[in-house]
Amino acid sequence: MKNLKYILIFLLSIGIFNSCLIDNETNVEDNDAGPNFAGFEDPFMIRTGIADGSEYAIAVKVKLTGPTHLDVTNDITVTIGVDQASSTAVEGTHYRIDNPTITLTAENNHLGLFELTMLTDGIVAPLDESPVVVLEVVSASGDNNVINNGKKIDITLNYACPSDLAGDYSVVTVRDDGAYNSWTETITEIGVGHYKTQYVGLWDTPLNPDYGFDFLDVCDKITVPLQDLAGGLYSNDVYGHAEGNVDPVTGVITIMYTIEFTAGNSEYTAVYTPL
Repeated sequence: MKNLKYILIFLLSIGIFNSCLIDNETNVEDNDAGPNFAGFEDPFMIRTGIADGSEYAIAVKVKLTGPTHLDVTNDITVTIGVDQASSTAVEGTHYRIDNPTITLTAENNHLGLFELTMLTDGIVAPLDESPVVVLEVVSASGDNNVINNGKKIDITLNYACPSDLAGDYSVVTVRDDGAYNSWTETITEIGVGHYKTQYVGLWDTPLNPDYGFDFLDVCDKITVPLQDLAGGLYSNDVYGHAEGNVDPVTGVITIMYTIEFTAGNSEYTAVYTPL
């Protein structure tokens, strides 16, 4: 009787196990039959433009995802709108949308770029707060198994003043303990209002091409973003501990930053005088 009891328990266990397998297979099949989604690739982005009347094109990545998106052979038309309630940017003042639709073609693997235009005419920088335009997918058509993913993207429009700080300078850098050094160097522009020096701290001999540090100029206000010392040659952090400035008359740049060391942090004040 004991053996019969154990046999019955064993057979019952096999039945339950098979039932679980069937349920799992059903779930997988259901997942494969689910819809595909058209929408934005990123949740947010920042675009900087000089407020001099220019217009700047902003390319927003749109793509098709989902369990069977690789099997979709039709072209997908995506209509994009603006979430006015969540946006602080004003259409016609800060941005313009010339075409609210984009076609994701099968030939291009259903990847595309939606274009938004940043406007600067009439904008006086710097603004107290950068406006944000929030885009949303209104609809997606072309295939019965494709819908919009419901996700939005926040695009921050950062308005900068004209900046032209690239060039040669004589430099005097003073450390907080009174130590100092001087040299000449070239500042290079690497983006809108974004520059890189040749040297950092009291070292005036570069160990690699990225030995200097990055700094930002926004309407004559200078900041040093958090970064690794010598462009990643060392793991020490470099960052601004106070806001620097550009003298609009003489062009002299004053930059204040900190280098972190194991033994303690050092603060530097560097003055760049145009040659």
